[in-house]
Order: sequence, then structure tokens, then C-alpha cells
Amino acid sequence: MSARQPGKHAITFIFITVLIDMIGFGLIIPVMPELINELTGLGADDAAVLGAWLMMTYALTQFIFAPIVGALSDRFGRKPVLLAALAGFTIDYAIMGFAPFFWMLVVGRLLAGIFGASYSTANAYIADITPPEKRAGRFGMIGAAFGLGFIIGPAVGGILGDLYGPRAPFFAAAILAGLNLVYGLIVLPETLAPENRRKFDWKRANPFGALIQIRKYPAVFSLIFAVSLMLLGHAVFPAIWSYYTAYKFDWDAGDIGFSLMVVGITAAIVQGGLTRVLVPRLGEWRAITMSLLLGLIGYAAYGLITEGWMVYPVIIAGAIGGIGQPALQGVMSRIVPPNAQGELQGAMTSLQSLSMVIGPLVMSRVFAGFSGEGAPVEFPGAPFMLASVLTGLALVIALGARRKDDGSANETTPENEPSPVSPREAE
Repeated sequence: MSARQPGKHAITFIFITVLIDMIGFGLIIPVMPELINELTGLGADDAAVLGAWLMMTYALTQFIFAPIVGALSDRFGRKPVLLAALAGFTIDYAIMGFAPFFWMLVVGRLLAGIFGASYSTANAYIADITPPEKRAGRFGMIGAAFGLGFIIGPAVGGILGDLYGPRAPFFAAAILAGLNLVYGLIVLPETLAPENRRKFDWKRANPFGALIQIRKYPAVFSLIFAVSLMLLGHAVFPAIWSYYTAYKFDWDAGDIGFSLMVVGITAAIVQGGLTRVLVPRLGEWRAITMSLLLGLIGYAAYGLITEGWMVYPVIIAGAIGGIGQPALQGVMSRIVPPNAQGELQGAMTSLQSLSMVIGPLVMSRVFAGFSGEGAPVEFPGAPFMLASVLTGLALVIALGARRKDDGSANETTPENEPSPVSPREAE
């Protein structure tokens, strides 16, 4: 592998990789119902059920494969895993674009879940080339890529679908991934030194094995559970936002779409810019505490507000609370040594994927139970109150984890593993 010092091109590549991943995911959302209808002949209601199964397939596959991909990057390096994922995405989107049968869409979602697990390697790459005190800002940049992709993808996908049919966005996503693959082959250096690599072990390369290994770091192990509760709470948005705002405020598709656009823009601004300013000034742990407090209050506010315009001040406050996720990643990556960064990020990605499966199921059931004529108590904001409670529990756990953090930056290495070297700054 190349021994070149990582520079600005490397950071740009990682940002673009995550951005393209999210754009590619968003591109296909507006046209998936039409494509399912084209392949199956089913009506909108039955097509929606198949679409939900496709999303669950993606999330479950990513849950299983994220630790495997992370462990592979700890063994063979970050570059080959990232480039293999981009090559896979290029092929996968082309398969889905040409798919003559529905089962090929299922295969495509399975492959997307596997290659999408490379998000853990992208975060490990950032940890490799960034000093501990600057990692929160860099992780925030990755969050900004998600926000921008969430804005760009569905909008472009809808336009391409209207102009050229439901298959066009898949081919556009394949072209984007292919171009980024070429860019990565030219500019991307390897960042994981040979002495910091470890053997691939199936006992560790699974969601449960990865968590067992993380127990070696008590503060990180506690934070993993705090993050799990955070993600379960956050699942309230994809699960019920459209239904809740339509039910309570009588919003139409335009109102809902505009609110989601505001969410994406504010998230990109905060995570891409404000995180770099606030986290160094507040410190990682104060940023985490402030974020969870804002989340706790924000979810409760969503559940209690009575007018649609009130949503927007809460969105802004919630966006500021977005500094917590990069700060959490910064703390955990600081404690875990270089030869386990992929494993850590794989475990995190698995938990995020699992929340995409469990969270919407729980939140949608709660919403249904407290809405409509058959509800024992009419309170459609109940899922947001549940999210507030989950975030409060995450805050309690995080405060307990803080007492276990001695402030060291990779000073100890697990027994029988190579000694870490200091991360390199990417200038």
C-alpha cells in the first residue's frame, strides 16, 4: 500500500464517499414505489409493504456485516475495504437499475447493506489521520455529509424519475460511485500502519463479539449503550414524522418535505461547522451532556407543541444538540487503540442499523396506540415522549461513563496486540 502522508485529498475523498452513499440511498427513495409496481404489478398499499421489507433487509444486513467489514479494515487496511465497497456499490446500483424481477431488488438491497457497512471503515480512516482533540470536528463533517445527502438525494432522484423513468436514479448512483472509485484509486493513501494491524478473528467479527471486546474499555462499553438508547429515540423521526405532522397539524406533502429539508440543512450546518467550534470550547463531555439535555427537551417539545409553526424553533435547537454524536465518537475513538478502530466503528454501525429495525416498529406502534378513535388516551405525541425518556436514560449512562474516562489517548493496549502509534495529522 502507498506510504504517502494523508492530505486534504484523503479527507475530501472520505467526505465525498459518505455523501455519495447517502445521495445514492436518497436518489432511489422517490422512485422505489413506481419500480416495485412496474416489476410486480401490485398497488400502492402492497408495494409499500414490499418497500418496507427492502428497507429492513438493508438494515439487518448492515447490522450483521458492519463488524465484519470493520475487522477486515483492521486486518488489511482501510483503503482496500473502502475501494472494494465503492466498486460493489457501482455494480449493485447497476444491477438494480437493470433488474427485470423483484428478487433482484432484494439482492441489490442485500449487497447495499454489505457495502454500506463500509461507513465504519470511513470513520476508522478519520480516526487514523486525526489527533484525538480534533476528531469530534472531523466526525461532525461526516454527519454533515449525511445531512447534505439527505437533501440532495431525494430531490435529484425525484427529478430524474420524472424525466427519465424510475430506473434512471439507479444508473446515476452507479455513475457517482464509479467516479469516486476512480478518484480514490488516484488520491487515497493507506493510513493503518502494518504494525497496528491485527489478525481477523470470526469471534470478534460479529455484532456480539465486537461488543464483548469493547468491554475492555469500560467508558466505551457504557457509551455504546447510551448511543443505543439515543438511536432508538431518534428512530421516532423516520417512523412517524410524516404521519404525526399530518395527523396533528394537517400538513400536506409539501409541508412535510419542507420541514425535512430544514432538518437536513440545519444538521449539515451544525455538524459541518458549528461542531468544530463548540466541541473544543466546551470539551467533549460537556458537549455530550448539553446535546443529550437538548435532545431530552426537544423530543418532549415535539410531543407537546400545539401549532405547526412551533416545529421550526425545536428543529433548530435539536440541530444544535447534534454536536453530541461527533463528541461521543471522539471520546470512544480516543480511548480505543488504532488496531481496534475498525472494530469500534463496526459495532457502532451495527447498533445504528439495529435501531433502524427496532425503533420504527416500536414508535409506530406507540403512535397507533395513542391516536385515532380507538385510542384509550388521545395523545399522538406519545412516541416523542418515549424518545425523551430514552434520551434521559442515555444521559444518565453517559454521566456514569464520564467517571470511567481517565482522559488517556490510547495509552494502553490490549494484551498480545501491537502497540499503537500516534495518529497522524492530516494537513
